[in-house]
Amino acid sequence: MARRVVITGLGVVTGLGSRVDDFWTGLIEGRSGVGPLTLFDTTQFRVHFGGQVRDWNGETLFGVKEARRLDRFAQFAMVAAESAVVDSGVDFSSYDPYRVGVLIGSGIGGLNEFEEQHRNLIEKGPSRISPFTIPKLMVNAASGQVSIRYGLKGPASAVATACASATNAIGDAFRLIQAGWADAMITGGSEAAITHMGLGGFASMRALSTRNDDPQRASRPFDRDRDGFVLSEGAGILLIEEEGHARARGARIYAELLGYGMSADGSHITSPDEEGRGAARAMRNCLDDAKCPAESVGYINAHGTSTSQGDVAETRAMKSVFGSHAKQLQVSSTKSQLGHLLGASGGVELVASALAIHRKVLPPTINLENQDPECDLDFIPNTAREAHVDRVMSNSFGFGGHNASLLIGRHSG
Repeated sequence: MARRVVITGLGVVTGLGSRVDDFWTGLIEGRSGVGPLTLFDTTQFRVHFGGQVRDWNGETLFGVKEARRLDRFAQFAMVAAESAVVDSGVDFSSYDPYRVGVLIGSGIGGLNEFEEQHRNLIEKGPSRISPFTIPKLMVNAASGQVSIRYGLKGPASAVATACASATNAIGDAFRLIQAGWADAMITGGSEAAITHMGLGGFASMRALSTRNDDPQRASRPFDRDRDGFVLSEGAGILLIEEEGHARARGARIYAELLGYGMSADGSHITSPDEEGRGAARAMRNCLDDAKCPAESVGYINAHGTSTSQGDVAETRAMKSVFGSHAKQLQVSSTKSQLGHLLGASGGVELVASALAIHRKVLPPTINLENQDPECDLDFIPNTAREAHVDRVMSNSFGFGGHNASLLIGRHSG
């Protein structure tokens, strides 16, 4: 029999704040974490705004020497992981270190480091490439650094499935505990792709909103006037534990992980299946894994990126999976406030989902002013809603046709 798994610690780094309470307050108040980019001069770019983490100083947080060894995405992961560990109240000295692991996803990894060292190569020659280059840019750097920080020797891995990375990472960590390979896992996702290449690459694809004159209203999932997603950065990390261990130490339990589903579209490297068939399959697999009827789900934190194709495909997928219950579902996209954190998005959104259950409030979809007729569900427009829901689904769909869904529920001892 599979072991039960619960969420006991939450940590975030986002444009809305790097403390969970600040992040949550921003969501519930309907604020936007999007604004003009200041990380570099964007004058020559088509897009000048994003969900930047403001006032970040790695040297202050880690010291000059250590900061030089950590790409921005790994720094985000380290800070969010520490927040989740502190929030959980866990004392790892009471755990067997071989039974505690780390599994953190990232769609791109150390893009900042890659660009910086490429400039060194071109301008100064190969002898000036930093010896820290490879350990900083590799996607598994975040998982490795967090496991080193806490001396954890259990299952350690990383996931790179584009925008589904964090959700896949959490789902895989969930499986490891269920199967008895670990008793606790630090898991989620981190991303820092607001760089020259990241911003320029997505802009060249025409994937980004170009609402430069009104950035806070640029991310508008399910709205008729949406024109692309908003590139953002940050991290969302959770501490998850086998339920018996959590109860034995008197841990606060935010929610229980119930199910995990994944699939592939198998059709296009960037565009979703128009009918959302792959997304629907991931949601159905998730419900089947949890052995929960579709009617038990009260809220969905949607992938909802604010792209013309993606929002319609996800709406069709939800209607396909939930049938007549779809009209009773409450759905929102927190990307309307945060922008799209790529491989970190699923981690941040599962933090929001766990808080929605725990605090009995559902975050809104802001900027939903003219709802797309093809997106005809209850997307909690513009204002948070008090609601007692027992089952919440979180969706993440990534380039490559990767689809992943998680189901969490109110914990009952």
